[in-house]
Amino acid sequence: MTTNENPRQGHHHPRISIAPNAPEVYRAMVALDAAAKKGLDPALVHLVKIRASQINHCAFCIDMHIKEARKEGETEERVYLLNAWEEAAGHYTAKEQAALALTEAVTVLTDGFVPDAVYERAAGQFEEAELAQLIALITTINAWNRFGVTTRMTPGQV
Repeated sequence: MTTNENPRQGHHHPRISIAPNAPEVYRAMVALDAAAKKGLDPALVHLVKIRASQINHCAFCIDMHIKEARKEGETEERVYLLNAWEEAAGHYTAKEQAALALTEAVTVLTDGFVPDAVYERAAGQFEEAELAQLIALITTINAWNRFGVTTRMTPGQV
């Protein structure tokens, strides 16, 4: 891989925009995103979206979701500590911690399956319908991240 091919070195340019080139897919994703977060605490939704985006290195989504979280009252401290949420567990509720653990497990499926202990931790904090919504939310932000990273969406464009 040459230096120009490594998006972590230097500036990289956006590639293609999904919305105008695959409008039905884009509209379906927007609808899926809206459906996935339905009934979930907005603060939890933001934490999940930010954490998955951090893991996936999606700068566009990290930027967008941190800005949205701040607008809705999320604290700077909780945003800053999210990368180390396990070490800063006192800043997050047990429910948020379970959601973040599940987010990490689902996001890094290449490491293996979602461990039973992680799933059970989440199942102990969420009712079944809410857990299903959480899984849908995690799946959806991961799809958005794949669009963002693949197309090299530029942070700050929202």
